[in-house]
Amino acid sequence: MKPLLAAFRFLTILPLGRRPDRPGELAGSILFFPPVGLFIGIAAMAADRVAMAFLPSLPAAVCTVLLLIAVSGGLHMDGLADTADGFGSARPREKVLEIMRDSRIGTMGVVAVVAAILLKVAFLDAVPVSLRSQAILLMPVAGRSALVWSMAWLPYARPEGGLATAFLAKGSPVHASWALVFLVACGAGTAGWAGLAAAAAILAVLTGWMAICRRRIGGFTGDTLGASCEMAEIVPVVVLALWPAVAG
Repeated sequence: MKPLLAAFRFLTILPLGRRPDRPGELAGSILFFPPVGLFIGIAAMAADRVAMAFLPSLPAAVCTVLLLIAVSGGLHMDGLADTADGFGSARPREKVLEIMRDSRIGTMGVVAVVAAILLKVAFLDAVPVSLRSQAILLMPVAGRSALVWSMAWLPYARPEGGLATAFLAKGSPVHASWALVFLVACGAGTAGWAGLAAAAAILAVLTGWMAICRRRIGGFTGDTLGASCEMAEIVPVVVLALWPAVAG
């Protein structure tokens, strides 16, 4: 139970106690990242249905995307911004890590955040009504599964440590496999072949992104985890928006 609560405290802003989580609990909480994503997805799906009852599709999509950002306190979006600033600087590895450590957001960070929000809103609005709830459900599941994959398959890039070091002891291929099975089950169970296609696309995008992280900085950091989460959240809405045209 403690690792589950630790996962909720780390990944959401839910008031589930204020005490600091011990490293062992944080490490053990990796197993619960995808289920927490499912919980977030169910809540966002319900909120979107309420919004759709009173608003047109586009404003409802804006509200839903903002809710998904707010529920994590903007943690992953902040990581995306820092990663964009560092990777977009075209500097050596050490300088990239230094830029990412800076809490100030630069031009590339602003562009990345705006682009991520616009892509999510635009494609969610374009998803057929019959697949809209499924897309919303899969977004946070994909994002939290991406966190597990990155921690399992990449080494930590900062020798001095950081936020993500609390999870290093438990990131393993077993956890990565569990996250993949969970995502595939959610995709197939909610959207059938479209959900399976979304899961495959998510895995492909994350595999490419992890290769970039390995080449650019030698592994992952807390910021690149946030970027992984945001990228993975975009993929399901893109796939499900395009699915009717692809499937014929």
